[in-house]
Amino acid sequence: MEEQKTPTLEELQGLIEMTNTLNMEIFYWWCIALMIMIHAGFLSYEIGASRLKNALAAGVKNILAFGFIVPTFFLFGWAIYNAFPDGIVPRMDALMGAMPWSQSMGPNIKDNATGIFWAAFALFAATTGSILSGAIIERARMSAFIVMTILLGSVLWLFAAAWGWHPEGWLTVKWGYHDVGAAGVVHMVAGFFALAVVINLGARIGRFNPDGSANAIVGHSMPMSVVGLMMIIVGFFGFLGGCIIYSSGAQWINIYGAPTTLSAFAFNTLMGFAGGLIGAYLTTREPYWMMSGGLVGIISVAPGLDLYHPGLAYLIGMGVAAMAPLVNNLLLKFRLDDAVGAFAVHGFGGFAGLVVSGVFLSGYPNVNGMAEISFFGQLGGALVMAALGFIPGFLISYALKKAGVLRVPAHAEERGLDLTEVPAQAYPEWSALYGEPLKPAVSVAATLVVETKTA
Repeated sequence: MEEQKTPTLEELQGLIEMTNTLNMEIFYWWCIALMIMIHAGFLSYEIGASRLKNALAAGVKNILAFGFIVPTFFLFGWAIYNAFPDGIVPRMDALMGAMPWSQSMGPNIKDNATGIFWAAFALFAATTGSILSGAIIERARMSAFIVMTILLGSVLWLFAAAWGWHPEGWLTVKWGYHDVGAAGVVHMVAGFFALAVVINLGARIGRFNPDGSANAIVGHSMPMSVVGLMMIIVGFFGFLGGCIIYSSGAQWINIYGAPTTLSAFAFNTLMGFAGGLIGAYLTTREPYWMMSGGLVGIISVAPGLDLYHPGLAYLIGMGVAAMAPLVNNLLLKFRLDDAVGAFAVHGFGGFAGLVVSGVFLSGYPNVNGMAEISFFGQLGGALVMAALGFIPGFLISYALKKAGVLRVPAHAEERGLDLTEVPAQAYPEWSALYGEPLKPAVSVAATLVVETKTA
């Protein structure tokens, strides 16, 4: 028999290191799979939040967002994240190293990390497009949405990530900005971008009366919306898993390099979610807002997931989620038609979460010589994220509006976007069974907060 060779210490060390590398790769692989559930959830809840005549158009926008953001993120988005941590002046070596022709941007047996991290960031990017999609359902042109979602998902949020989510980002190094769960760099940027677009897009036909009072427009399937929101929560565990760094043979670290644990993320994610459910339930008693409140709860505690006590996370989630529906009602007073409350959930939820984290985490030290966490660093970072979303969002949508390509014509909106933009019918048997669906005097899907007057 052939004598078995005893492995050397160097060979054993190599096997251990490769095992750790493969474990890291597997971890992010499954995070990516879970993150795709987020988009299945957005697909479901936006379809449910639309009226019958617009159901498929809402879903198709989400699918197209995914289809356009992934390749554009490959072409230039990943390079933006890597090249701009210092501000608006790029690091040319990092820029070139992340371009499509770089050796790292494709199959490379010596590189187990780049593709898996690129894929996780691509899913973060696609999330921003889905946030925008919900706010503008039932009246935006498909082509305009594609243009805006590419700019949001493959350009704008990556500047935010480079500045506040990169271990050498200037917001982190100089201001001590702390946002481990991407409340600012993903949710705030997308939420404020969506608000700016809603301003230029205008309300759906019939949403507001001449005296300014608001009519409730209810989607055709609240159960579908609620299930979709729960699917987003499931996907959030992949999202947050992508916000933590697996270190071979060492402790987990957060996005900034400080040690943390999955246990910390588990405690505070679930407590924030549960608190958010109760907070929104107390102020609305509505299933849609209760589930949206759970999402607000997670977003509001995301900046400090690695540091909060779970009891504090519960209270923060409850308090911010209780206010979110009120913020949505405030938009209605200004005749702003955010169809699914995207700004209240993502924009306000992220902003409040960052400001609150500045109160409770102020003075906490950072690693690698970074400035310590401070209230003004968190508030300043939040303002940067708001501006980075709102200002370009307003300018881009205003330009599309002036070009006449932002919104569908009134007759197309009345007929329904499924037939004019897709074209197809989500429920073709409806007409055969019940005749043509009635045209409600109003229309807005998932605000689902019934108001008859704006005070």
